[in-house]
Amino acid sequence: MNAAGQPTENRFQQGDTDLCYFEWGNPDHQTILMVHATGFHARCWDKTIAALPSGYHVIAVDQRGHGRSAKPDSLSEWSLMARDIRAFVDGLDLQNIVGVGHSMGAHVIVQVADVMPERFERLVLVDPTITEPEAYQNPPALADIDPNQNPVSRRRNSWASPEAMFAAFKDRHPFSLWQPDVLMDYCQYGLLPADDGNGFVLACPSYLEASVYEGFRSVDPYPLVKRNILPVVILRAQSVDDDVTAARDFANSPTWPNLVNIYPNAQEVHMPELSHFMPMQDPKRIAGYIAA
Repeated sequence: MNAAGQPTENRFQQGDTDLCYFEWGNPDHQTILMVHATGFHARCWDKTIAALPSGYHVIAVDQRGHGRSAKPDSLSEWSLMARDIRAFVDGLDLQNIVGVGHSMGAHVIVQVADVMPERFERLVLVDPTITEPEAYQNPPALADIDPNQNPVSRRRNSWASPEAMFAAFKDRHPFSLWQPDVLMDYCQYGLLPADDGNGFVLACPSYLEASVYEGFRSVDPYPLVKRNILPVVILRAQSVDDDVTAARDFANSPTWPNLVNIYPNAQEVHMPELSHFMPMQDPKRIAGYIAA
């Protein structure tokens, strides 16, 4: 990490891939590539990165439709997000990568490592959105997906300031579980100035976030999981047996508990005391598993 703890902001453009990314540390050191969850952004990793030991080169990417990256019409096709990261890894010629992904970002890392395993040393999957295998059978056609059917599409999109967003969220579940400084990062970098100059809007618009959730079955990860030979660590959060409660509470783990046994070379750390938002609750602990 640099002395001030602040990253450099950069841009990668190739074809329709247009990504903002943030970079810490010396490029000559081993690279940790960090990919965020649905609706989040690269700077949600700030406190985790700050807790890493020195001697790493860290890159955190705003995925398409998120943060300061370009906004497409839809994010229902999860393979496109993986294609972006593949182009990014190839374009920057990254090698010997520790691939870190949270939630949907972990699914994306799995896709990328499947195509270019020679670029990675190991993977750290933070409560990956990889549910039971049956869920990926007979997925809906992408043309039939309607993000407006997802309640996230009705999420409030405009805010007077990051501070106003923080005040509205800090006592609301699941944000109340987060460390306050991480929540402030989420609000500060998760908003962009509104086009009309009146306040701010979500950096990942609500309809795009909803399209991600509606498209989670678009890529079956299990063929990729079965042929992966890289070392993998799965950090799995709390889960509940009540399907109705689980469906309504984003704090519960989406990870199939048997996923670790499908991987040829994986270990799992089950942390039922933490929610799905474990990097936001205990960034220092997550940093320890990334560096281990």
